[in-house]
Amino acid sequence: MAVDHYENFPVASFLLPRRLVPAVEAIYAFARSADDLADEGDATPEERLAALARYERELDVIAAGGTPADPMFARLAAVVADHRLSVAPMRDLLSAFRQDVVTHRYPDYPSLLDYCNRSANPVGKLMLALYDADDERNVRESNAICTALQLINFWQDVAIDLAKGRIYLPQEDLAQHGVGEGALQAGSMDAGWRALMRFEIDRTRALMQSGAPLARRLPGRVGWELRMVVQGGLRILEEIEKADYDVFTRRPVLKAADWLAIGWRALWM
Repeated sequence: MAVDHYENFPVASFLLPRRLVPAVEAIYAFARSADDLADEGDATPEERLAALARYERELDVIAAGGTPADPMFARLAAVVADHRLSVAPMRDLLSAFRQDVVTHRYPDYPSLLDYCNRSANPVGKLMLALYDADDERNVRESNAICTALQLINFWQDVAIDLAKGRIYLPQEDLAQHGVGEGALQAGSMDAGWRALMRFEIDRTRALMQSGAPLARRLPGRVGWELRMVVQGGLRILEEIEKADYDVFTRRPVLKAADWLAIGWRALWM
């Protein structure tokens, strides 16, 4: 299993209370399908942006208290009404997906964090809202976890993103460590690349750990779910390190033995 910001939705998890399954499934369907509009298939950028604009209009209907004709959005409207959810996080997701269509490089870390704030953090905000746990401290720590998960996904998927013409490693970090795009294309494993990845992983691990108190503080199933997510993300970082930062030929994934370790660590967090 890879760390991916939509696969971290606990859609099928036995830890998810049954009463929340329809809500999580409806939000997941919206997020996953919108992400696919921006990223999958052979549509032109103009077609992708037009499709995402239609999603935005459906959200307008929901925000106004209406029920869209589209069944997926009708289910989402019911969830928004039943759980008194804000559509603002969903609008943020659409903003990030539109950015994916037109932006393929990030000049610095703050610009990458701004993207993560809209592409990943809304997921945590919506989940906290479903649990009626979206106070300021919880949201702040959830943002740290969600952004860290998004960054981990970028670091493990450097080669996959590169094939799509995208580089999420900040340009200033590449320059600072003497890693050019040609070296990325060649899968160069020189000292500069290892130093760059070590820097990114250390920063991402610290970010994840800054949000980890939320997993210990939330009670019951949601706390256990989040502990597993946190430990799964940290384990992926370890796998990248064990591979000597070679994400070009050995994309890190979690195996059965990893999940045993993750469960043990979650138990003792």
